Amino acid sequence: MRAIAIDANEHGGLGSLVDEMHQLRAQVFAGQLGWQVKYGRESDEYDALEPTYILALTDRGDVGGCARLLPTTGPTMLSQTFPQLLPGGQLRSKSTKVESSRFCFDTRGERRGDQFLHEATLTIFTGVIECAMSNGLDEIAMATDVRFERILHRAGWPMTRLGGVVRIGETMSVARVLPADQASFDRGRPPGYRSDLRRLQRDAA
Repeated sequence: MRAIAIDANEHGGLGSLVDEMHQLRAQVFAGQLGWQVKYGRESDEYDALEPTYILALTDRGDVGGCARLLPTTGPTMLSQTFPQLLPGGQLRSKSTKVESSRFCFDTRGERRGDQFLHEATLTIFTGVIECAMSNGLDEIAMATDVRFERILHRAGWPMTRLGGVVRIGETMSVARVLPADQASFDRGRPPGYRSDLRRLQRDAA
């Protein structure tokens, strides 16, 4: 699989991939979690903040996974939607920290990568780390459930909990921060991993 980075305002040849990503999010979040979506696509207020999306593309060019990146120096999901996961309800922001959210994977029929994780999962995680490093960032913050936390542990990435486990609806949730460094990239990189992250960022500059 191949990881790419796309700006939220992409309307060129890659715009259709952004739309496919929103459809995948609807499929996963509505189908598995019962979320309400409109027109077969899932989006929220943070998609209007010009995030960067990391997509995992299959060999056929379909979107097999996605994640959303937002700088912590602005509004984030952790600080505004899930402050109960943070000590004092505040996310310590800095210019070298990014928030990752809306992790989503279409793992149907995909072969599994190392450590019994799906290839799409590892490709997205590795792409997020590579994108962060290539932009001078060194930390990735996220809110996730404890099941997803276990997946990250299985990938071998060192993580630090920012607060305790909190029940949100039917989900046991936690905030985590993990390093964006070469060791983490090498540890989780799946066999055959490819990316266009640096090229896309340079074209957008």
